[in-house]
Amino acid sequence: MTTLSHDRAPYAEAVALNANIDWHRLSVPGHQNQPARHPGLASLAGPRVLAVDVPPLTEGIDLKSAGTSGPTPLQQTLDLAAEAWGARRTWFLTNGASQGNHATCMALRRFAPHMVVQRSVHSSVIDGSISAGMRLDFAFPSIDLVLGIAHGVTPDTLNTTLSEHPGGAAAYVVSPSYLGAIADIRALSEVAHRHGVPLVVDEAWGAHLGFHSSLPRSALQCGADVVISSTHKLAGSFSQSAMLHLGHGPFADQLEPELERTMLAISSTSPSALLLASLDLARRDLMIHSEQWMPRSVASADLARSLIATEGRFTIPNSRIKTFPDVYALDPLKIVVDTRSGGISGHGARDALENVHRIHVEMSTDSMVVGLVGALSSIDSEYVAQAFAALPYEDLDARPAIELPDVGPRAMDIREAYYSETEVVPASAAVGRVSADSIAAYPPGVPNVLPGEVFTSEVLLFLKDTATAPYGYVRGALDPTVSSVRVVTH
Repeated sequence: MTTLSHDRAPYAEAVALNANIDWHRLSVPGHQNQPARHPGLASLAGPRVLAVDVPPLTEGIDLKSAGTSGPTPLQQTLDLAAEAWGARRTWFLTNGASQGNHATCMALRRFAPHMVVQRSVHSSVIDGSISAGMRLDFAFPSIDLVLGIAHGVTPDTLNTTLSEHPGGAAAYVVSPSYLGAIADIRALSEVAHRHGVPLVVDEAWGAHLGFHSSLPRSALQCGADVVISSTHKLAGSFSQSAMLHLGHGPFADQLEPELERTMLAISSTSPSALLLASLDLARRDLMIHSEQWMPRSVASADLARSLIATEGRFTIPNSRIKTFPDVYALDPLKIVVDTRSGGISGHGARDALENVHRIHVEMSTDSMVVGLVGALSSIDSEYVAQAFAALPYEDLDARPAIELPDVGPRAMDIREAYYSETEVVPASAAVGRVSADSIAAYPPGVPNVLPGEVFTSEVLLFLKDTATAPYGYVRGALDPTVSSVRVVTH
């Protein structure tokens, strides 16, 4: 491991040093740091961005400089990240946490052809499982019918599911949820280990956890074996950058070579220096500024929730969310507002917040708006509360709530359905047919129907209503309005 202090950012420093040299570039990238010849790129983020966009396998950055010994700046940075998050080993990802989910699924296939997975995992876990040829057995989370979203998995549910499907490769769960609901990872880890399998946690929304006493502990701190982390979401790195962490648990020796192997297989051979450097700098900032700035971030979110609730129109559902048995804690940096309690749909609230008040929220559903405060950031809490108070009213009686439906029955294995002979049919003719695709209202990106599951009228109506709502988007749909779907041929 590196002996460098966490106030250093060795990779970012090396990239900046390289950018200060007056190179005559005869290499990629094709702009070759010539802003005058590429004015569009230079105007987008300034000419400096071309200078720091260095190619891979550059001496003194990810290769050793001539005559030097010891780890490269890139390896030093990876070691610092592992130390910061409490991992045995960390890999940087330049295709988001989705890349980490794909790599993990492929690595786990080495140990067994099936695993237990929380049904509300991100679609990238489903895609990764299909690629790996992994059969999935599902542990079901609780469903919040008021807000229309799933939370987590209880230890008892995981124990029951693992008992019903022994000999799997892993137990794969999500924590936190999109709303910041955190599962009891310590207990889930103990359950998984009793069944002889590692616990994998998609902690995309929790890269900041554990960096201050005002925050819940991270999945790695609670005994998870593999953690996938969207560092860009709240921890401050650039979009599309993320990390994959291997814990120190009893399965580390088995998992490390397989993760290394699959990361090599699916990683770009031309990773972005900008993304890698941003991960380096985000780690440094969390390590050296969390004690001072994190309490301000939490206080900023607390104040926004308090002011919105005090005004009396809207409900902040945190206390109700915590009554669900699979919710162990809440991320204090998430701001969840039940907008229907105040006479407006979530999508209507988002539209007014963005176009009237210039407040860009994280997501909306028919029933709520979700905002967040980035770790180490802060917001104008009073302005946010005033904007919510000024939102218009809608005739909600004429716009009944879009309810999250139960998933359809499972008729085939996911991979079998995905690779079966298929046909495209109108959505109106798809009821009772077996889906060949993974289709998810996005965000949060949890599949509402999986390959091998039967389309129900409720699921199809939900997908169509979501697709046609303001800000609605359905990932995996054949067309923007979900007027047709791909099904397995009879």
